[in-house]
Amino acid sequence: MSGRRPAVHQVLATLGYGDAIGHEVLGIQRVLRAAGYESDIFVETADPRLESLTRHYRELVDATHPDNLLLHHFSIGSRASRTAYALPDRMALIYHNITPPEYFAAVHRTLARQCFRGRREIHAYVERCDLALGDSEFNREDLELLGFPRTDVLPVVPDLSHLDDPADWMVVRQFDDDWTNILFVGRVIANKKIEDVIRSFHAYHTRFNPRSRLIIAGVFNLFERYFAALAHLVAELGLQHVHFAGHVSDAELIAYYEVADLFLCASEHEGFCVPLIEAFYKQVPVLAYAATAVPATMDGGGVLYDTKDPLHVAALMDAVLSSPDLQDAIVEAQLDAVDRLQAKDFDGTLLRFVEQILGAPRTGTAHVSFDFWHQFDALEQLEETRRFRPSAFMALPEEPA
Repeated sequence: MSGRRPAVHQVLATLGYGDAIGHEVLGIQRVLRAAGYESDIFVETADPRLESLTRHYRELVDATHPDNLLLHHFSIGSRASRTAYALPDRMALIYHNITPPEYFAAVHRTLARQCFRGRREIHAYVERCDLALGDSEFNREDLELLGFPRTDVLPVVPDLSHLDDPADWMVVRQFDDDWTNILFVGRVIANKKIEDVIRSFHAYHTRFNPRSRLIIAGVFNLFERYFAALAHLVAELGLQHVHFAGHVSDAELIAYYEVADLFLCASEHEGFCVPLIEAFYKQVPVLAYAATAVPATMDGGGVLYDTKDPLHVAALMDAVLSSPDLQDAIVEAQLDAVDRLQAKDFDGTLLRFVEQILGAPRTGTAHVSFDFWHQFDALEQLEETRRFRPSAFMALPEEPA
């Protein structure tokens, strides 16, 4: 290694405002800069509110150095990813998981294709990375199944301080009454299975408590077909008290947590799920479907269920909401889980991984011929045809002998 101190940069497809990955990226940069590393964030796109904190991925070419380390947040594949892949810098993958494309095939074909290609493209990084880090044990195990030989966990330790600010008084005034508020927070997207939340709420509302409402706080305008299906379901069930709040500000989010009586989650695919921890912190009892990373994220807090039968879930909702003593016990266990999470040394863990990579012989190198990604895309398209259009695949001419 030369006498210069290596830079440790981050690269990702897009930096979003207010989402879990965005918070983590900015937190990593703060830790690295505080430790004396030069550290920038290179992206293909960014929310306009965050653009001043980023550099365009094309500038990576000017910032590259064989001694540098790129922390690559891999999601669905991007030009930023492919540029980073071809550079001589060391690389560590930070993996937030990729939702299986089957969830989106009927409601968002573009996203289904992106997820399919992302899960294919990640295989190209198996030998490129010095280390592959999942942000949960579930994600680390997924990396292992994908073939990465060197894996570990960089735990998500979300900054919850923004939830201590004042709540939006208009939201509080609208929903803080003698009705029971059931809350879900998260993107209105197919893997979250919001249709199951609605069906369970319908069973609770009709069988146990007609003075109840469901509040769904999360962006839905990017997934119009799925949102339309949910709106149709609400109308079909004759529900009058389902509120889609859309994308909310921090003050509005705080208000929704403060007026909530129960947080209900039916998601079937999560790499971590920060809103569960936010609900824990705001002392809202959580009832969640036990799938993927959800049980590990909850870490003994909240209540897990393993069947989607709406009447069963509604009975669990009623059991929790009808017993103040049970609510107190659930909240106490949730706060204990938050304490355990916040006791994790994220800063020290991150810096140990960085020092470990920089101090070891490099193992990941790029092997990129001029047509590498062209050939990769061709193979990807062939595999997509085989999986989703088998009759067209069978009609392709045989490979010449």
